[in-house]
Amino acid sequence: MRKLLGGFYLGYSAIVFFILMVIVCPFIIISTSIFREKTGRKIAFYFLKFWAWSFSLFTFLWFSAKGKEIDTSQAYIYVGNHSSFLDAIAIVICIPQAFSPLGKIEMLNIPVFGWIYKRLVVMIDRSSRESRDQSVAELRKDLADGQSILIFPEGTMNKSDQPLNPFYDGAFRLAIETQTPILPFAILNSRDHLPRTNPLLLYPGMIRTVFGEAIEVKDLVAEDLEELKQKTFNAILGILEK
Repeated sequence: MRKLLGGFYLGYSAIVFFILMVIVCPFIIISTSIFREKTGRKIAFYFLKFWAWSFSLFTFLWFSAKGKEIDTSQAYIYVGNHSSFLDAIAIVICIPQAFSPLGKIEMLNIPVFGWIYKRLVVMIDRSSRESRDQSVAELRKDLADGQSILIFPEGTMNKSDQPLNPFYDGAFRLAIETQTPILPFAILNSRDHLPRTNPLLLYPGMIRTVFGEAIEVKDLVAEDLEELKQKTFNAILGILEK
């Protein structure tokens, strides 16, 4: 019975998701087409916020954020865990400033969502060295323009029983190279509400995101990468285990 109800709820939520995407898609395409890149993305971000908040309202999946106060006047590299499809909604609602996320190129295949994804996400094909280099160059440019970025350092959605998978180096190498502080966060219970391995168990409720204290990287060099990566890993794991 639980899975049957969950199946109906999942279908309803998917319909809401795509209807709202269809509504905001023209506005995002227009804003990113007629305005300069940075301005267009900021305008599009407000429409993305509308989509996320509307999805939350109609599906009874609520999202809250707490933790350290974030100084939105500066750019950060947001780094957090990723264990559910609901994380995409959580970050849009909870991160208080526009940001450029790094995402997998495979997501372009999703109808409607892929059109928006193409305009707002820095895409990466991890199997291609050229794609990886180009993605890093785009992220570096965004940071130079004062735009925050988002990277899930686990590389893909965590399907294991562990709270965190090992981190890739990319986010931390970029932080050191650009001298941009890392802002760690943890999405605490999105996997409980929508398990990646069994989406029929979807149920409504509050998904919580907690932000940690910004990790400064001033004067760090390439040799400090492993220490910075471990410090960030420990910060996120500490939030998850509280």
